[in-house]
Amino acid sequence: MAVNLRTIKDIRNYLAKELKETYPEQEINAITHILIYTIFGIEKLHFLSENGVPMTGEVEEKVVSICDQLKKGKPVQYIFGETTFFGCVIRVNRDTLIPRQETEELVDLIIRENRGYRGRIIDIGTGSGCIAIALGVNLPGSEITGIDISHEALKTAVENAELNNVTISFISADIFNCQPGEAFNADIIVSNPPYVRSSEKQFMNRNVLDYEPHNALFVPDENPLVYYHAIVNMAKWALSPGGKLYLEINEAMGDNIAELLRSNDYTDVLIVKDINGKDRIIKAIKNG
Repeated sequence: MAVNLRTIKDIRNYLAKELKETYPEQEINAITHILIYTIFGIEKLHFLSENGVPMTGEVEEKVVSICDQLKKGKPVQYIFGETTFFGCVIRVNRDTLIPRQETEELVDLIIRENRGYRGRIIDIGTGSGCIAIALGVNLPGSEITGIDISHEALKTAVENAELNNVTISFISADIFNCQPGEAFNADIIVSNPPYVRSSEKQFMNRNVLDYEPHNALFVPDENPLVYYHAIVNMAKWALSPGGKLYLEINEAMGDNIAELLRSNDYTDVLIVKDINGKDRIIKAIKNG
């Protein structure tokens, strides 16, 4: 098919046509914004005349190549190798999840409730380091440790911390076999653990199923709270009395996780809905 891309408007129309069978309109618009911003470094597209920005043949070839990858389901964030998260540039790859808006809401809640905080924060299952880094940038007096079992993910997290000029301690650890130590004592613990049940795969897009790391996403149907139990067990010695626990959750499991926390002597347990009105975050305070 002959392609003639000469303006930003051409690019937008081309992507809308080529991707309409693969993505919903809203997602196509988001992908188009990311693509144009990344290629041209343009944040506010309305400052440009859509008919007055000439393209080069090199740009045209790049757009077509990216579009071909998108049609195969490859996430645009993996194509470019980075995304933005709470104002931070975060590099991503097949070893790390792509940060979601819901996780930005988790970070926003922690920052709003802990301005001026100068203690230690532990980010369990840090992955790309996006949560730890965003907290480090916005709570500059805090001391943050990110832990993960994946060595490859931790390499990316270290790069991301350097990229965003923030100091984070990253440690390789398995929360199912984690031992007490000074590095793990904190007044705030946060985690976005795997919480999608295996049976829910049927409702997910192939760009997630085919590209993102399953070990960071899925849990068995017969034990969907496996990571939350591990976090609570670790928090018995890692979280200080009166310390705060913030967790991202499966919208269907809020009541179950709330009961788990209450049965382990947590108080002020509160489920927080995300921007779409779904149960997405749970927070609690460790008693005693």
